[in-house]
Amino acid sequence: MESLINDIHQGVMDGQSKLVQEKVQAALDANIPAATILNEGMISAMAEVGRLFEEGEYFVPEMLVSARAMQSGLALLKPVLKSEDVKSSGKVVIGTVKGDLHDIGKNLVAMMLEGAGFEVIDLGTDVYPDKFIDAVRQHNPQLVGMSALLTTTMPSMASTIKAFVDAGLRDQVKIMVGGAPVTEDFARQIGADGFSGDASRAVNLARSLLAA
Repeated sequence: MESLINDIHQGVMDGQSKLVQEKVQAALDANIPAATILNEGMISAMAEVGRLFEEGEYFVPEMLVSARAMQSGLALLKPVLKSEDVKSSGKVVIGTVKGDLHDIGKNLVAMMLEGAGFEVIDLGTDVYPDKFIDAVRQHNPQLVGMSALLTTTMPSMASTIKAFVDAGLRDQVKIMVGGAPVTEDFARQIGADGFSGDASRAVNLARSLLAA
């Protein structure tokens, strides 16, 4: 059992999607609990990838291939996790705001959150405030994540937060924002609950917002 979990862990670290899929299937066939595969094989590997990224040993391309490898294994695990009723770390609605079509940063944050055991509802790019509102009403997440890569679309973050206030939903969710031009100060000005400068820190931010 331990060697299979180690192989999954290393496969995620190395970004080997095919290997991760094979080993996850082998672990399931060996009746290793899905929660063990997820926590010890994958979440621990993505935590290590995040640490290496923060220390400057991994860069965005390495993070992306690791996250994709993790997702390939997660595709096999999800139905089993549901049937075993394994609790997720939390639920997050995420999207790139209205007027902005950039998705690499948002995708990476979504993958890192999934790698940390969160259930992620990804609304894609160019997401209007009402679409965020509808998703929160439908999915009841604890967190909303908004991304912007253009200074011209940053005001959409403010108008989306205002839409949450107007809809009476602002107290229901914690809102985190990020993207290249976004700063801590800007996040505070528009009334967001938190700001993350990169995908790795977004996971820690999500955990701390839920803990609070």
